[in-house]
Amino acid sequence: MKLKVMLQLVNLPQPIFYLAVTLIAFVLVLIAIPSIIHVANHRSLFDDIDVERKEHKKGIPRLGGVAIFCSFMITALLVANGGVSKEFSLLLACCMILFAVGLKDDLWGVNPSTKFGMQFLISSIMVLLGNVRLTSLYGIFNVYDIPYGVSIFLSMLIITFVINAFNLIDGIDGLAGVTGVVVNLTLGLMFADMEQTTLACLAFSIAGSCIGFLRFNITPARIFMGDTGSLMIGFLSVILAIKFIELNKIGGNHPIFYGSAPSIAVAVLIGPIFDAIRVFVLRTIKSGSPFVADRNHVHHRMLHIGFNHIQSTFILMSFNLLMIYVALSFRSLGNFVLIGILFLICLIFNNLLTFFIRSKKRKSYSIVNFLW
Repeated sequence: MKLKVMLQLVNLPQPIFYLAVTLIAFVLVLIAIPSIIHVANHRSLFDDIDVERKEHKKGIPRLGGVAIFCSFMITALLVANGGVSKEFSLLLACCMILFAVGLKDDLWGVNPSTKFGMQFLISSIMVLLGNVRLTSLYGIFNVYDIPYGVSIFLSMLIITFVINAFNLIDGIDGLAGVTGVVVNLTLGLMFADMEQTTLACLAFSIAGSCIGFLRFNITPARIFMGDTGSLMIGFLSVILAIKFIELNKIGGNHPIFYGSAPSIAVAVLIGPIFDAIRVFVLRTIKSGSPFVADRNHVHHRMLHIGFNHIQSTFILMSFNLLMIYVALSFRSLGNFVLIGILFLICLIFNNLLTFFIRSKKRKSYSIVNFLW
Protein backbone atom coordinates (compact mmCIF):
# COMPACT_ATOMS: atom_id res chain seq x y z
CA MET A 1 0.00 0.00 0.00
CA LYS A 2 2.77 2.41 0.92
CA LEU A 3 4.64 1.66 -2.32
CA LYS A 4 1.54 2.38 -4.37
CA VAL A 5 0.93 5.71 -2.62
CA MET A 6 4.57 6.70 -2.98
CA LEU A 7 4.58 5.89 -6.69
CA GLN A 8 1.50 8.04 -7.15
CA LEU A 9 3.22 10.89 -5.34
CA VAL A 10 6.44 10.54 -7.32
CA ASN A 11 4.50 10.66 -10.59
CA LEU A 12 3.04 14.03 -9.69
CA PRO A 13 4.51 17.14 -11.34
CA GLN A 14 7.50 18.30 -9.31
CA PRO A 15 5.90 21.47 -7.87
CA ILE A 16 2.82 19.51 -6.75
CA PHE A 17 5.01 16.75 -5.33
CA TYR A 18 7.03 19.20 -3.22
CA LEU A 19 3.83 20.93 -2.10
CA ALA A 20 2.46 17.54 -1.05
CA VAL A 21 5.61 16.84 0.98
CA THR A 22 5.28 20.20 2.74
CA LEU A 23 1.58 19.63 3.43
CA ILE A 24 2.16 16.15 4.86
CA ALA A 25 4.67 17.55 7.38
CA PHE A 26 2.37 20.50 8.11
CA VAL A 27 -0.69 18.32 8.78
CA LEU A 28 1.21 15.87 10.98
CA VAL A 29 2.31 18.70 13.28
CA LEU A 30 -1.23 20.13 13.38
CA ILE A 31 -2.50 16.72 14.48
CA ALA A 32 0.23 16.09 17.07
CA ILE A 33 0.57 19.37 18.94
CA PRO A 34 -2.91 19.55 20.57
CA SER A 35 -2.28 16.14 22.16
CA ILE A 36 1.18 17.22 23.30
CA ILE A 37 -0.25 20.39 24.88
CA HIS A 38 -2.92 18.32 26.65
CA VAL A 39 -0.37 15.89 28.10
CA ALA A 40 2.02 18.70 29.06
CA ASN A 41 -0.74 20.60 30.86
CA HIS A 42 -1.94 17.45 32.60
CA ARG A 43 1.58 16.58 33.76
CA SER A 44 2.67 20.19 34.41
CA LEU A 45 5.51 19.98 31.90
CA PHE A 46 5.95 23.75 31.59
CA ASP A 47 8.70 26.16 30.62
CA ASP A 48 10.53 27.49 33.70
CA ILE A 49 8.85 30.84 34.32
CA ASP A 50 11.09 31.64 37.28
CA VAL A 51 14.11 32.27 35.10
CA GLU A 52 14.78 36.00 34.88
CA ARG A 53 15.31 35.99 31.12
CA LYS A 54 11.87 34.51 30.32
CA GLU A 55 9.36 36.72 28.53
CA HIS A 56 6.18 34.93 29.60
CA LYS A 57 4.40 35.18 32.94
CA LYS A 58 2.68 31.79 32.90
CA GLY A 59 3.83 28.25 32.32
CA ILE A 60 3.88 27.15 28.67
CA PRO A 61 4.79 23.64 27.44
CA ARG A 62 8.12 23.50 25.63
CA LEU A 63 7.63 20.17 23.83
CA GLY A 64 6.73 21.48 20.37
CA GLY A 65 9.98 20.00 19.10
CA VAL A 66 8.53 16.52 19.69
CA ALA A 67 5.88 17.19 17.04
CA ILE A 68 8.43 18.74 14.67
CA PHE A 69 10.75 15.75 15.06
CA CYS A 70 8.03 13.16 14.54
CA SER A 71 6.56 15.01 11.58
CA PHE A 72 9.94 15.40 9.88
CA MET A 73 10.95 11.77 10.46
CA ILE A 74 7.65 10.35 9.18
CA THR A 75 7.60 12.62 6.13
CA ALA A 76 11.26 11.98 5.29
CA LEU A 77 10.78 8.21 5.49
CA LEU A 78 7.56 8.33 3.46
CA VAL A 79 9.09 10.22 0.56
CA ALA A 80 12.45 8.40 0.64
CA ASN A 81 12.88 6.25 -2.44
CA GLY A 82 14.02 2.65 -2.39
CA GLY A 83 17.73 3.39 -2.66
CA VAL A 84 18.20 5.21 0.64
CA SER A 85 21.78 6.40 0.88
CA LYS A 86 24.16 5.94 3.78
CA GLU A 87 24.21 9.72 4.15
CA PHE A 88 20.42 9.79 4.55
CA SER A 89 20.51 7.03 7.18
CA LEU A 90 23.24 8.80 9.14
CA LEU A 91 21.27 12.04 9.02
CA LEU A 92 18.19 10.41 10.54
CA ALA A 93 20.32 8.65 13.17
CA CYS A 94 21.83 11.99 14.18
CA CYS A 95 18.34 13.51 14.40
CA MET A 96 17.35 10.76 16.83
CA ILE A 97 20.41 11.45 18.99
CA LEU A 98 19.62 15.18 19.07
CA PHE A 99 15.98 14.40 19.82
CA ALA A 100 16.97 12.36 22.88
CA VAL A 101 19.32 15.08 24.15
CA GLY A 102 16.85 17.87 23.48
CA LEU A 103 13.94 16.04 25.09
CA LYS A 104 15.93 15.36 28.26
CA ASP A 105 17.01 19.00 28.35
CA ASP A 106 13.41 20.21 27.93
CA LEU A 107 12.09 17.93 30.67
CA TRP A 108 14.88 17.83 33.26
CA GLY A 109 17.85 19.78 31.97
CA VAL A 110 21.18 18.64 30.53
CA ASN A 111 24.69 19.55 31.59
CA PRO A 112 26.21 21.92 28.96
CA SER A 113 29.21 19.60 28.56
CA THR A 114 26.87 16.70 27.77
CA LYS A 115 24.98 18.79 25.22
CA PHE A 116 28.20 19.89 23.50
CA GLY A 117 29.50 16.32 23.65
CA MET A 118 26.44 15.04 21.78
CA GLN A 119 26.76 17.84 19.23
CA PHE A 120 30.40 16.88 18.72
CA LEU A 121 29.29 13.28 18.25
CA ILE A 122 26.70 14.00 15.56
CA SER A 123 29.00 16.42 13.74
CA SER A 124 31.68 13.71 13.77
CA ILE A 125 29.21 11.19 12.37
CA MET A 126 28.14 13.43 9.50
CA VAL A 127 31.64 14.69 8.68
CA LEU A 128 33.68 11.50 9.13
CA LEU A 129 31.14 8.82 8.21
CA GLY A 130 28.79 10.78 5.96
CA ASN A 131 31.57 12.88 4.35
CA VAL A 132 29.37 15.98 4.60
CA ARG A 133 32.03 18.67 4.85
CA LEU A 134 33.38 21.83 3.30
CA THR A 135 36.32 21.04 1.04
CA SER A 136 37.21 24.61 0.08
CA LEU A 137 37.05 28.19 1.32
CA TYR A 138 35.87 29.22 -2.18
CA GLY A 139 38.18 32.20 -2.48
CA ILE A 140 37.55 33.66 0.97
CA PHE A 141 40.88 35.22 2.05
CA ASN A 142 42.09 34.01 -1.37
CA VAL A 143 42.01 30.38 -0.14
CA TYR A 144 40.44 27.60 -2.16
CA ASP A 145 40.94 23.86 -1.54
CA ILE A 146 41.91 23.06 2.04
CA PRO A 147 43.69 20.02 3.57
CA TYR A 148 41.55 17.09 4.73
CA GLY A 149 42.28 17.69 8.41
CA VAL A 150 41.39 21.38 8.18
CA SER A 151 38.23 20.46 6.27
CA ILE A 152 37.13 18.08 9.05
CA PHE A 153 37.84 20.56 11.86
CA LEU A 154 36.21 23.51 10.08
CA SER A 155 33.11 21.52 9.11
CA MET A 156 32.57 20.16 12.62
CA LEU A 157 33.07 23.64 14.08
CA ILE A 158 30.52 25.17 11.69
CA ILE A 159 27.94 22.43 12.34
CA THR A 160 28.24 22.82 16.11
CA PHE A 161 28.16 26.62 15.88
CA VAL A 162 25.00 26.77 13.74
CA ILE A 163 23.19 24.23 15.92
CA ASN A 164 23.80 26.45 18.95
CA ALA A 165 23.02 29.60 16.98
CA PHE A 166 19.52 28.29 16.23
CA ASN A 167 19.13 27.36 19.87
CA LEU A 168 19.96 30.94 20.88
CA ILE A 169 17.35 32.64 18.67
CA ASP A 170 14.50 30.66 20.25
CA GLY A 171 13.76 33.52 22.64
CA ILE A 172 10.52 35.12 21.42
CA ASP A 173 7.30 33.76 19.97
CA GLY A 174 7.60 32.65 16.38
CA LEU A 175 11.21 33.61 15.66
CA ALA A 176 12.85 30.16 15.58
CA GLY A 177 9.90 28.70 13.67
CA VAL A 178 9.80 31.51 11.10
CA THR A 179 13.58 31.31 10.65
CA GLY A 180 13.27 27.55 10.10
CA VAL A 181 10.62 28.20 7.43
CA VAL A 182 12.62 30.90 5.61
CA VAL A 183 15.88 28.93 5.69
CA ASN A 184 14.45 25.62 4.55
CA LEU A 185 11.95 26.93 2.01
CA THR A 186 14.82 28.84 0.39
CA LEU A 187 17.11 25.80 0.40
CA GLY A 188 14.25 23.58 -0.76
CA LEU A 189 13.47 25.81 -3.73
CA MET A 190 17.13 25.95 -4.74
CA PHE A 191 17.54 22.19 -4.40
CA ALA A 192 14.40 21.71 -6.49
CA ASP A 193 15.88 24.02 -9.13
CA MET A 194 19.05 21.91 -9.03
CA GLU A 195 16.95 18.70 -9.38
CA GLN A 196 18.24 17.40 -6.05
CA THR A 197 14.96 15.71 -5.13
CA THR A 198 15.96 14.04 -1.86
CA LEU A 199 17.57 17.17 -0.44
CA ALA A 200 14.61 19.28 -1.56
CA CYS A 201 12.21 16.88 0.17
CA LEU A 202 14.18 17.08 3.40
CA ALA A 203 14.13 20.87 3.31
CA PHE A 204 10.41 21.05 2.51
CA SER A 205 9.69 18.52 5.28
CA ILE A 206 11.36 20.78 7.85
CA ALA A 207 9.64 23.86 6.45
CA GLY A 208 6.22 22.18 6.57
CA SER A 209 6.80 21.06 10.15
CA CYS A 210 7.79 24.58 11.20
CA ILE A 211 4.74 26.10 9.50
CA GLY A 212 2.46 23.71 11.39
CA PHE A 213 4.26 24.54 14.64
CA LEU A 214 3.79 28.28 14.10
CA ARG A 215 0.02 27.77 14.25
CA PHE A 216 0.51 27.24 18.01
CA ASN A 217 3.59 29.40 18.61
CA ILE A 218 2.62 32.80 17.22
CA THR A 219 1.61 35.18 20.03
CA PRO A 220 -0.06 34.26 22.27
CA ALA A 221 2.13 31.16 22.24
CA ARG A 222 0.51 27.94 23.42
CA ILE A 223 3.71 25.90 23.12
CA PHE A 224 7.46 26.39 22.58
CA MET A 225 9.65 24.17 20.42
CA GLY A 226 12.29 23.80 23.14
CA ASP A 227 15.76 22.40 22.55
CA THR A 228 14.19 19.31 20.97
CA GLY A 229 13.08 21.45 18.05
CA SER A 230 15.71 24.18 17.82
CA LEU A 231 18.69 21.82 17.96
CA MET A 232 17.28 19.58 15.24
CA ILE A 233 16.26 22.46 12.96
CA GLY A 234 19.71 24.01 13.34
CA PHE A 235 21.40 20.68 12.60
CA LEU A 236 19.33 19.92 9.50
CA SER A 237 19.66 23.49 8.22
CA VAL A 238 23.45 23.55 8.43
CA ILE A 239 23.81 20.09 6.88
CA LEU A 240 21.61 21.13 3.94
CA ALA A 241 23.56 24.40 3.64
CA ILE A 242 26.87 22.52 3.43
CA LYS A 243 25.39 20.17 0.81
CA PHE A 244 24.19 23.20 -1.17
CA ILE A 245 27.66 24.75 -1.08
CA GLU A 246 29.46 21.57 -2.11
CA LEU A 247 27.03 20.78 -4.92
CA ASN A 248 27.87 24.16 -6.43
CA LYS A 249 31.61 23.78 -6.09
CA ILE A 250 33.59 24.83 -9.12
CA GLY A 251 35.42 21.83 -10.52
CA GLY A 252 33.06 19.35 -8.85
CA ASN A 253 31.06 16.58 -10.48
CA HIS A 254 27.88 18.66 -10.74
CA PRO A 255 26.88 21.62 -12.91
CA ILE A 256 27.08 24.99 -11.19
CA PHE A 257 23.59 26.35 -10.60
CA TYR A 258 24.43 29.05 -8.07
CA GLY A 259 27.67 30.97 -8.16
CA SER A 260 29.06 32.18 -4.83
CA ALA A 261 27.10 29.42 -3.07
CA PRO A 262 28.85 30.00 0.32
CA SER A 263 27.68 33.64 0.29
CA ILE A 264 24.12 32.53 -0.43
CA ALA A 265 24.30 29.96 2.38
CA VAL A 266 25.56 32.65 4.79
CA ALA A 267 22.70 34.95 3.74
CA VAL A 268 20.16 32.18 4.27
CA LEU A 269 21.49 31.51 7.79
CA ILE A 270 22.41 35.11 8.57
CA GLY A 271 19.92 35.60 11.42
CA PRO A 272 21.27 32.89 13.74
CA ILE A 273 24.88 33.33 12.55
CA PHE A 274 25.17 37.08 13.13
CA ASP A 275 23.28 37.00 16.43
CA ALA A 276 25.50 34.22 17.79
CA ILE A 277 28.76 35.88 16.69
CA ARG A 278 27.63 39.18 18.17
CA VAL A 279 26.60 37.86 21.59
CA PHE A 280 29.62 35.55 21.87
CA VAL A 281 32.01 38.43 21.19
CA LEU A 282 30.24 40.79 23.61
CA ARG A 283 30.00 38.14 26.34
CA THR A 284 33.69 37.32 25.98
CA ILE A 285 34.64 41.00 26.25
CA LYS A 286 32.33 41.60 29.21
CA SER A 287 32.71 38.44 31.31
CA GLY A 288 35.46 36.41 29.66
CA SER A 289 33.08 33.59 28.74
CA PRO A 290 30.83 33.36 25.66
CA PHE A 291 28.43 31.04 27.50
CA VAL A 292 27.15 33.43 30.19
CA ALA A 293 23.43 33.86 29.42
CA ASP A 294 22.06 37.39 29.02
CA ARG A 295 19.28 39.41 27.40
CA ASN A 296 21.38 40.99 24.68
CA HIS A 297 20.26 39.01 21.64
CA VAL A 298 18.96 40.89 18.62
CA HIS A 299 15.38 39.82 19.40
CA HIS A 300 15.74 41.14 22.96
CA ARG A 301 16.99 44.44 21.58
CA MET A 302 13.90 44.64 19.37
CA LEU A 303 11.75 44.26 22.49
CA HIS A 304 13.78 46.95 24.27
CA ILE A 305 12.91 49.38 21.47
CA GLY A 306 9.22 48.68 22.07
CA PHE A 307 8.27 46.15 19.41
CA ASN A 308 6.16 43.18 20.48
CA HIS A 309 6.92 39.54 19.65
CA ILE A 310 5.04 39.45 16.35
CA GLN A 311 6.51 42.74 15.15
CA SER A 312 10.05 41.70 16.11
CA THR A 313 9.67 38.35 14.36
CA PHE A 314 8.26 39.97 11.22
CA ILE A 315 11.07 42.57 11.06
CA LEU A 316 13.80 39.94 11.53
CA MET A 317 12.15 37.67 8.95
CA SER A 318 12.05 40.57 6.48
CA PHE A 319 15.70 41.33 7.16
CA ASN A 320 16.59 37.67 6.48
CA LEU A 321 14.69 37.74 3.18
CA LEU A 322 16.43 41.00 2.24
CA MET A 323 19.84 39.43 2.83
CA ILE A 324 18.93 36.42 0.69
CA TYR A 325 17.84 38.78 -2.09
CA VAL A 326 21.11 40.73 -1.84
CA ALA A 327 23.18 37.52 -2.00
CA LEU A 328 21.28 36.14 -5.00
CA SER A 329 21.36 39.48 -6.83
CA PHE A 330 25.06 40.22 -6.35
CA ARG A 331 26.60 36.74 -6.35
CA SER A 332 28.79 37.74 -9.30
CA LEU A 333 30.89 39.79 -6.83
CA GLY A 334 32.44 36.64 -5.37
CA ASN A 335 32.35 35.18 -1.89
CA PHE A 336 34.91 37.35 -0.13
CA VAL A 337 33.35 40.67 -1.18
CA LEU A 338 29.75 39.51 -0.86
CA ILE A 339 30.12 38.02 2.63
CA GLY A 340 31.83 41.27 3.66
CA ILE A 341 28.85 43.23 2.32
CA LEU A 342 26.39 40.98 4.15
CA PHE A 343 28.11 41.46 7.49
CA LEU A 344 28.46 45.20 6.87
CA ILE A 345 24.67 45.38 6.39
CA CYS A 346 24.26 43.42 9.64
CA LEU A 347 26.50 45.87 11.49
CA ILE A 348 24.51 48.82 10.13
CA PHE A 349 21.26 47.14 11.21
CA ASN A 350 22.70 46.48 14.68
CA ASN A 351 23.87 50.09 15.00
CA LEU A 352 20.38 51.29 14.08
CA LEU A 353 18.97 49.15 16.89
CA THR A 354 21.52 50.67 19.28
CA PHE A 355 20.53 54.16 18.14
CA PHE A 356 16.83 53.56 18.79
CA ILE A 357 17.47 51.91 22.17
CA ARG A 358 19.63 54.81 23.35
CA SER A 359 17.16 57.33 21.94
CA LYS A 360 14.32 55.69 23.85
CA LYS A 361 16.29 55.74 27.11
CA ARG A 362 17.39 59.34 26.65
CA LYS A 363 14.03 60.44 25.23
CA SER A 364 15.73 62.25 22.38
CA TYR A 365 16.89 61.43 18.87
CA SER A 366 20.40 62.69 18.30
CA ILE A 367 23.38 61.76 16.15
CA VAL A 368 25.27 61.34 19.42
CA ASN A 369 23.22 58.21 20.08
CA PHE A 370 25.08 56.50 17.22
CA LEU A 371 28.40 57.08 18.99
CA TRP A 372 27.84 56.31 22.69
